[in-house]
Amino acid sequence: MKNLRRKTLAAASAATLGVGLALTGGLAPAAAAGPDTSYLVLAPQGANTSKAAARVAAAKGTVVATYDQIGVLVVRSTNPDFATEVAGAGVESVASTAGLGTALDEGETVEVSAADVASATGDPTKEPLYGQQWDMNMIHVPQAHAVTTGSANVVVGVLDSGISSSHPDLATQIAKDKSTSCIGGVTDTTESAWNPTTSDHGTHVAGTIAAAINGVGVTGIAPGVKVAAVKVVNDGGYIFPEAAVCGFLWAADHGMQLTNNSYYIDPWELNCKNDPRQRPVWQAVQRAIRYSQSKGVLNVASAGNSNYDLAHKITDTGSPNNGTPENREDLTNACLDLPAEAPGVVTVGAVGPTGEKSYYSSYGQGVIDVTAPGGDSRIRTQGASPTSADQILSTTFNTTTKTNGWGYKQGTSMSGPHATGVAALALSAHPGMTPGQLASFLERTSVAQSCPEGVFNLVPLHSNGAHFYDATCSGGARNGFYGAGIVDAYNVVK
Repeated sequence: MKNLRRKTLAAASAATLGVGLALTGGLAPAAAAGPDTSYLVLAPQGANTSKAAARVAAAKGTVVATYDQIGVLVVRSTNPDFATEVAGAGVESVASTAGLGTALDEGETVEVSAADVASATGDPTKEPLYGQQWDMNMIHVPQAHAVTTGSANVVVGVLDSGISSSHPDLATQIAKDKSTSCIGGVTDTTESAWNPTTSDHGTHVAGTIAAAINGVGVTGIAPGVKVAAVKVVNDGGYIFPEAAVCGFLWAADHGMQLTNNSYYIDPWELNCKNDPRQRPVWQAVQRAIRYSQSKGVLNVASAGNSNYDLAHKITDTGSPNNGTPENREDLTNACLDLPAEAPGVVTVGAVGPTGEKSYYSSYGQGVIDVTAPGGDSRIRTQGASPTSADQILSTTFNTTTKTNGWGYKQGTSMSGPHATGVAALALSAHPGMTPGQLASFLERTSVAQSCPEGVFNLVPLHSNGAHFYDATCSGGARNGFYGAGIVDAYNVVK
C-alpha cells in the first residue's frame, strides 16, 4: 500500500500570488459570484494580521481561522477576483487552496481475521499478535521495554485521518483533551470530529506508536506514552494546506513534544518555493513548522513512496495531480517534498524485513535522516507471490462496518511512526531534550546500514517494468538509502 501517495486526486485550481490591488469604477457591473473558495492569506513575517483581515473584508472574504502566531489567515470567499483585490498593505501573499489537497492513496488493508486473532500467541509481550510483528524485533523493542515503555508525560500528535477512540488497543492511549479535527483549518474538539470516518490510516499509525500492552492484539513501540488525534485528512481523503498548518500549531500550543506526518501537501509532490503558484503554501507551512519547533516539538515525516532521489530532482511528470500533469524538467532543490524536506523535520525512509530499502521508498543523500521498518511485499523470486506478512501489522478501523481490528499496511507512512515511537521512548528516558538534540540523538543511536553494491534492481517483474524501481545509493556510513541508519529502540533507552 502506498500510504504516502505516488498518485492522488484533487479538484483543479491554481495557487495565485497577490501582487497588487485591482480597482473598479463605480459604474462597473458587479462581478458574478464564483465558487466558495479557500485561501491562505499571509501577513508580512512578524506582523499581526489586523491589516490583512481588513483587506480580506474589503475584498469580500470571510476569515474562518486566525493564526496570529505565524501571521496567517484562513479565508473563504466567493469573489472571483479575491486574490487580486486582497493584495496590498498588510498582505505579503495569498494562495487559493481549493484543489490543493492531495488524497491519501490508501491501497488495501489486509485485515487479520477474528479466528487468527483468537488462535495467536504472543511472546515476549503476551500480546496475541506480537509473533507477527517482525518490525518490533528488528528495532529491539522487547529489550527497550525492559528499561521503559515510555512516559505518559510524552504526547505524540498524529496528524492524519483520525484515531479510533473505541479501539481496544488504543482507548486508553489517546489524550482526548489534546485531540482535535483541523479540517478546513478550523479546530473542532468533539470526539466524533477527530475519529476516523473514511480512512483507517491514522488508526494504523497510532497503533505502531503506542498500542497498549494489555493482552489484546499488538504492542506499540512506546505503549507508555500518549497519542493525540489531530485530524488533517478530510472525508474525501484530501490534505489541504490549511489543515496541515492548523495541525502544526495545535500540537505546538497543546504541549505535544512530537508529531508524526505521513503525507505531503498540495498537488505538487515537489513544492517549488520559487514558483509563485506554490510559494505562499511553502511560506505558510514553513512558518507553522518553525513555530512548532520553537515550542519544543520535533516533527517526523515520511519520505514518500515514489522511489524519488530527493537529492537530485530533475523531472517531475506526475504533478500537479489535480489535472493534467506538467512535465517539469530541470527542477532544483528549491522544489521540496513537504513537510518531509522542511528544515528541522526528521525525514524517514523505509526498509523491509531483510533490512534492505523498500522498493517504493524515496531516498537521497543528505535528505534521508533515518530509516525504519515500513514493509516490503515485493515479489522476491520468479513465480512467487507477495506476502502481507512482510508488511506492518497494527491497529485498524473498518470504516464500512465501523468495527475495530488489526491489519497489514506498507509504506513510508508505516516507517515514520516507527521512528516517532523510538523518539518518544528516547524523550521518556532522557526528558528535557530540545527538538534539535532529540533529532541528533535519534540519528546517533541508529544502526548504520551500508549501501548495496551497484544498482538496487528489484527484479523480477513489476507492473511498471522490470527496472521501474531501480535506484542507486550514494554515501558511506551515512548514505542516501538509510541516512544515519535504522532506528533502534534499545539504543535510545539503555
